[in-house]
Amino acid sequence: MNFKPNAKEIKENIKTKLSCSLGCTPAEASREQMYKAVSITVRDLLTEKRVNFRNETNRAGGKRVYYMCMEFLVGRSLKNNLCNLGLAEDYKSVLAEMGFDLEDLYECEPDAGLGNGGLGRLAACYMDSLASLDYPGIGFSICYEYGLFKQKIIDGLQVEMPDVWLPGGEVWLVPRTDRTFNVRFGGHVKEYWKEDGHCDIVYEDCETIEAVPYDMMISGADSEGVGQLRLWKARDIVNFNMGLFTQGQYTKAVEDSINAEIISKVLYPSDNHYEGKLLRLTQQYFLVSASVQSIIRDHMAVYGTLENLPDKVAIHINDTHPALCIPELMRILIDDYHFSWEKAWDYVIRITSYTNHTVMPEALETWNEDLFKLRLPRIYQIIQEINERFCREAWDAFPGNWQKISKMAVLGYGQVRMANLSVIGSHSTNGVSKLHSNILVDTVFKDFSRMYPERFMNVTNGIAHRRWLCYSNPRLAGLLDDTIGSGYRKHPEELAKLSKFVDDDTVLEELRKIKHENKEKFAKLLYNKTGIALDTHSVFDVQVKRLHEYKRQLLNALNIVGLYLDLKENPDIDMYPQTFIFGAKAASGYHLAKEIIRLISYISRDIDQNPKIREKLRVVFLEDYNVSMAEALIPSAEISEQISLAGKEASGTGCMKFMMNGALTIGTLDGANVEMLAAAGNDNMYIFGLTCNEVDDLWLQGYSAVSYYTKNERLNKIVNYLNTGFAGQSFSHIVNYLLAGHGVADPYMCLADFESYNLTHDRAIRDYRDRREWSRKSLINIASSGYFAADRSIREYAEKIWDLKTLSEFQGKK
Repeated sequence: MNFKPNAKEIKENIKTKLSCSLGCTPAEASREQMYKAVSITVRDLLTEKRVNFRNETNRAGGKRVYYMCMEFLVGRSLKNNLCNLGLAEDYKSVLAEMGFDLEDLYECEPDAGLGNGGLGRLAACYMDSLASLDYPGIGFSICYEYGLFKQKIIDGLQVEMPDVWLPGGEVWLVPRTDRTFNVRFGGHVKEYWKEDGHCDIVYEDCETIEAVPYDMMISGADSEGVGQLRLWKARDIVNFNMGLFTQGQYTKAVEDSINAEIISKVLYPSDNHYEGKLLRLTQQYFLVSASVQSIIRDHMAVYGTLENLPDKVAIHINDTHPALCIPELMRILIDDYHFSWEKAWDYVIRITSYTNHTVMPEALETWNEDLFKLRLPRIYQIIQEINERFCREAWDAFPGNWQKISKMAVLGYGQVRMANLSVIGSHSTNGVSKLHSNILVDTVFKDFSRMYPERFMNVTNGIAHRRWLCYSNPRLAGLLDDTIGSGYRKHPEELAKLSKFVDDDTVLEELRKIKHENKEKFAKLLYNKTGIALDTHSVFDVQVKRLHEYKRQLLNALNIVGLYLDLKENPDIDMYPQTFIFGAKAASGYHLAKEIIRLISYISRDIDQNPKIREKLRVVFLEDYNVSMAEALIPSAEISEQISLAGKEASGTGCMKFMMNGALTIGTLDGANVEMLAAAGNDNMYIFGLTCNEVDDLWLQGYSAVSYYTKNERLNKIVNYLNTGFAGQSFSHIVNYLLAGHGVADPYMCLADFESYNLTHDRAIRDYRDRREWSRKSLINIASSGYFAADRSIREYAEKIWDLKTLSEFQGKK
């Protein structure tokens, strides 16, 4: 079949969509209308291609992976899909004939409000690679009406505004009202045992919500594959109460509908109160119940039996949010298909796998047992049985050690533990970097790894290199095409060929020019958006990631304060101009994170008020940082700040994007930094600070933040100045956090690592003055980055965990 239309067909398709869907001609169309018409043509092409891919997979008897995640940070779709399809230039020329600029149409699309941070971006990268490598895969999430929030910075304070994305984003969604499923909450469960041994489950007084699927297609690159992201919207199935409406009780008449729709209203509602916790639990079960029902329905439609379910289905839990798919699959197999417990559990284990994304104890999700029992009574019963059977098994493994078993149990101390459930109910648990996976085995899941050693492995994260290199940095991609050929676009390991040019002055000079052009491009975008003018001859030093204490934006800020004080004391000091760029959102209830944003904002304001200092030092906080901003910023970055406390960052993927675009990393030996260092070499990264083992030892010895403050004159001066503050605002409460704290002072050891960080940062800036040598280091980073592509990660998942074949492999096998 022809899935690559020519220019004439493209033009006719666009005209048809304008006429039939939007009621206008090309001459009458606004930019927004043309964006929608173009997007619909691409969406329809992908949908048709997806149907063909699905049918071919079914004919070949192919196994599928179903990837469950609470978020998919897909960004914009139009550019990525056109580039992956190889149609960007054709559409550009057709649109130019019609009087439109494709680049302008890209700007009409909002970032999809379906994700927030690294977890969602990773999931989106993996969907891209699954399709590009022709693996049959479907993603499942919720069709959120609003994203996390739009961030506004007002007088240094983060203010959360609604992220309204659907008016421009819904064009990518295909409603499938023929594939709805019912999800039950609350009420009571009664069991009726029959003479044949089957148990009928009857729900009484429960609330039933309808899950309506909306499909988003994700194109593979130069492949037959198209990824399908199925997003669920919640809808009340009870009829509209006309009686109440007639009586004038309008709000009451629609109350049930409103309560149902709240489920898919907002990504990650605040959960620092009972209602928020209840909503999050409801969202998680809504996602997994609808998704597992959909998986079973589709499987039965193809095969007519569940006997081959483990051979045809792999379900992957991306972090603990979708962990309830384990008891939900048990519920369906036992209640609806009358499997024995033993057979159903065997199937669940063989089908399910789990990726852990955190070593932070507070992030290992738990639910209040009473809340859980009230909201999900049947699932609670199943979890009770899972827990009881596991504890008996654990008793055999650790006889008499009830304390150990109680920590490993799913139910304990009034809590339902999602991470424990995920490990117990999966045949595979993996970390996302070698260091992280070792920490899981040695500490977080130590006892589980002794009980199930064969279940633990590592799959280091990867990024969608076509999006983050080829499409976001076309100048660099052009240089790569000219020097090493275009094979790296499909085989990212071929980036290693660039190392042959490490001493080629022509290539190094071109690399430096490309970086400066990218800086100019980003500076222009920022100026047009905010009015902020950047010095593109300064060093672009970038830290963009979720705002959290362990990611240590505060450590970066302390170093900047030191530079600020140096310039305040002597504005004529020999300091290379530096521009520090931050982008981060703080969780709405995370007050300390918001204070760190305010500190950075006020440092920036104070510097901007001093023209002499501003010549050599700038601080910019990017409001509402998102994927589209990242696509412009990352190619321009020269220093990448990856400075989390060692042992806290599971992996990180931003570090990989910066590396692949030629930025040099200042970082700790944490997460993926360790493997990046092994790939690029000590001379081409700037590593500082305590190691993971040294952090542990320091805690055991008794960490004293005050001793570092007292001994280091520069640090003492910086911390004291926080009391004085910036632009008239004191930050004495941050001083208190660093030196006194509520439980422990400086819990993420900013002060312990400060001296090493400061000296390492100074060394990097000194090295930057030698532009040839800096470009050489940059080239080595690019050449070493191929391993960190999502294509490699997905191949490892397919081979080591999912037992998944590509379509061509299935067809050849058949």
